[in-house]
Amino acid sequence: MLEAEVIERVHSGRRDEALAAILRAYKRKVFGLALSYLRDREAAQDVAQEVFIKVWKALPRFDERATVSTWIYTITRNTSLSAIRARRPNASLSDPEVMEAVEMSAADSAEEGSDADGAALRRLVEQLPPKQRQVVTLFYMQEQSYDEVAEMLAMPVGTVKTLLHRARARLQELQ
Repeated sequence: MLEAEVIERVHSGRRDEALAAILRAYKRKVFGLALSYLRDREAAQDVAQEVFIKVWKALPRFDERATVSTWIYTITRNTSLSAIRARRPNASLSDPEVMEAVEMSAADSAEEGSDADGAALRRLVEQLPPKQRQVVTLFYMQEQSYDEVAEMLAMPVGTVKTLLHRARARLQELQ
């Protein structure tokens, strides 16, 4: 439904309406994916804003080779990776600014979950290695298929399945 709606609006020159529909559908998902890469709420919010600016600018050139969601997630992944590369290279947990950001992020995560199980699960997922965390976030929390996750993260489907298998095993160990 959204896919057809967005494409129809873009083709009829109503790019702002197409973006409004995309924002309603993907705002939280884009933020969640950016957060899984960056592990910093403010940086993830900045990346999410940048993603939607890029989407708005690129909408007229959207060629429908991929689904709208895959296209948006790819932009999110690339923008997140660019943000990671742009970060200060020498940041460490001994840096007071970094430690404060980590503590704030942990506090925000704990406050977000209204149920204890959800908050506990999010804390466990945060302990996974980055690739496993990203795959778990997309597959389970954002309900993407193996193929969609593979396309979004630019990896083979077999790798996605392997990372999910390892993540599940790791999560069982962490419990």
